[in-house]
Amino acid sequence: MDAIFIPQLTKAPERTEEIQVKDFLPGLETLTPVRGTIRVQHQGNYLEVAGQAEAIITCTCNRCLQQYNQRLVVDTKEVIWLDATANQSQDLPLEREVAVEDLVETLPPDGYFYASEWLYEQMCLALPQRQLCDRNCPGIVNSSAESSEKPVDKRWASLEALKKKLPG
Repeated sequence: MDAIFIPQLTKAPERTEEIQVKDFLPGLETLTPVRGTIRVQHQGNYLEVAGQAEAIITCTCNRCLQQYNQRLVVDTKEVIWLDATANQSQDLPLEREVAVEDLVETLPPDGYFYASEWLYEQMCLALPQRQLCDRNCPGIVNSSAESSEKPVDKRWASLEALKKKLPG
């Protein structure tokens, strides 16, 4: 995906550019290429960016550690303000308080919008925080039929065997 030169976007029909995506994104491991569209519209002092995309990723279950495939879907819209002072190095203190109003994305009006980076960020934000292969996943357990004791987690089996050898 090529970067979009923001001043050139004002000359596009309806000040809009639509990008068809069908590619693997660098840094994002997916089984299928990311497929979808990104729509960038110049609104004077801001860009309105909307994207719909999907891919299939391989996740590792947080309970049983088995791998499973999951569809990753993004359908989002964002406003990116155009500010001439964006991306300028300033002598800022290492720590400072930031107001909620200042937590916005900005780009210089004569700069570039990198659609692949934006889509990568949106896909990363859509990654599931809690990865479970099944809602009723039992986790890592070793249930032996001859034992009437509670099931033992395989990771603790060696310690459990050592515990049984110790005098009581």
